Amino acid sequence: MAGILVYALHDDEGNFNKNSLGAISEAAKLASEIGGEAGAVVVGDVSDEAAASLGNWGAAKVHRAKDVPEGLAQPVVDVMAKVIEDEGYGYALFGGGLLGFEIGAGLTARLGAGVTMEVTQVKVADGKLVAERPILQDSQIADVGYVSEPGIIIGRLNAFDPEESGGSAEVSDVDVELSPWSSKATMVQRGEQRGADVNIEDADILVGGGRGLGKKENFDLAEQLAEAMGGAVAATRAVVDAGWYPYAAQIGQTGKTVAPKLYLAAGISGAIQHKVGMQNSENILAINKDPNAPIFEFSDLGVVGDLHKIVPKLTEAIKAKKGG
Repeated sequence: MAGILVYALHDDEGNFNKNSLGAISEAAKLASEIGGEAGAVVVGDVSDEAAASLGNWGAAKVHRAKDVPEGLAQPVVDVMAKVIEDEGYGYALFGGGLLGFEIGAGLTARLGAGVTMEVTQVKVADGKLVAERPILQDSQIADVGYVSEPGIIIGRLNAFDPEESGGSAEVSDVDVELSPWSSKATMVQRGEQRGADVNIEDADILVGGGRGLGKKENFDLAEQLAEAMGGAVAATRAVVDAGWYPYAAQIGQTGKTVAPKLYLAAGISGAIQHKVGMQNSENILAINKDPNAPIFEFSDLGVVGDLHKIVPKLTEAIKAKKGG
């Protein structure tokens, strides 16, 4: 069938990953255009209710492998390869992230499939999926089609937005005999070291700081504004390289990709390497003293002026508004 299979990652509490939910929603939309359905694979201890809830994000069927551990790539490759071969899915879609990349690469090798990574958008042409991915330092977009099935599509982080549909999925348990090599690794501890208290990838409000802040100590301005707005602080590569802020907060081609509801860029010029990491933000507000800064070209609102004067006054105004 012309279906699309998605791997749904969950944490130890059973909460599904935002990027996985976004991939399911995207798969459901695309599958409806090519005459198929979206399916999801879950592994580990996932209740009937939790598995069926993926229907709310667009999954028509959830394939659950209870005895397969979550967090390791090769066992999930075994599960997805079996489901694709048994059910005839034409595509596999991943929402991004290190584990998704590893599983997608393993699945590609296992099935002799074609793969496209760092995908930012997927469209339908002549009844088939076409993946769009940036090339040449993200200055151009390439369309990638597939000459045979299955096609493997691995998205960038936050490339696909979760959209609730109100449905409930059919849950089907899958028995899988793991490959010998898939049982060699065991999970010792599950987690991710980010080096920061806040995960900028999930933040609704971000204050991004660039070289325009002048020095490391001036990041206090960004932190105070972010705190007043209930958001988090992000940074450009130049700032991170200079040692002004931790790498965990870096946005851009060599950092993280974010899609907050509001991205406030303070002293950021807007180089293409940074743009690709935050261009999917719903609203972009830029403050920069250079009226010709590239970031103004793709901002929803631009303020030309001295951020060292503007940011403190904005922080005070927000605090006053909340206090009132």
